[in-house]
Amino acid sequence: MGETITLRGADGFDFSAYHEQAFTPRKGGVIVLQEIFGIDRHIRADVERWAKAGYEAIAPSLYDRRERHFTAAHDPEGLAAGVAHARATPLDQALTDIAACRDFLAARGKVFVVGYCYGGSLTWLSAAKVEGIAAAASYYGSLVQANAALRPLCPTIVHLGHTDPGIPADEVEKAVHEHNPDVPVYIYEGAGHGFNNESPERYNEEAADLARARTRELFEAA
Repeated sequence: MGETITLRGADGFDFSAYHEQAFTPRKGGVIVLQEIFGIDRHIRADVERWAKAGYEAIAPSLYDRRERHFTAAHDPEGLAAGVAHARATPLDQALTDIAACRDFLAARGKVFVVGYCYGGSLTWLSAAKVEGIAAAASYYGSLVQANAALRPLCPTIVHLGHTDPGIPADEVEKAVHEHNPDVPVYIYEGAGHGFNNESPERYNEEAADLARARTRELFEAA
């Protein structure tokens, strides 16, 4: 069963994180980075999914300094609240909280990062700026294109939906490969933004299953 634990950030702030031990023999630790909606049932389900796959998983609540245990519905009001928190949360602050999660997991083996939406952007930034990450999988992060010149420190892959209205998948792929030709960018036809999220309005089972398989393959090879 998952549990909420407390970790200390570099600034001394104690933030919460949703944590679950590996169900099977442990393959490593996975930091699961949230969408803008906080540590909602979909992120908790993803933590459980990674735990069932053999990874100790942890999802830091990155908005805790603004609103503890924030979650929001997938509606216009929830979207607005999540965007406000994301924009007001300094990226460097989020990265130091991710580093605290790395430190929590590292004593027990390799540490991987996977993130979605807001977390997908942070995954790309973490791969380039947070040392000690074994591999990273970024899902539909809006900041990847603008930060495509960053050089990942670890094996990294990018997942994008071709029908995502806010992220031009082909342009992101071009930008990434201009600077990092060895980074795989996977574009999923017929999939939109949030295709890994099992909410009915966004979920694309075929794309989600394939992206998860590719991510597991990446982590297991690292």
